[in-house]
Amino acid sequence: MPTESERPRRITPTRDGPLLVEGPVDVVLDDGTVARSDRFTVALCTCRRSRAYPWCDTSHRRRGRK
Repeated sequence: MPTESERPRRITPTRDGPLLVEGPVDVVLDDGTVARSDRFTVALCTCRRSRAYPWCDTSHRRRGRK
């Protein structure tokens, strides 16, 4: 049976919203820094408007994502 770190991660895109990723996750940003979350599920911003980037803060709702 695969260990927690060996099992595939499930990523679920949401319509006009974030990517939902099974955690824990390490996200490598453009500048090489690593953002870590130990949460069960994390929401990754896809609109790049989040003040908490790379984590979604629902900015896409307030600003009308298109």
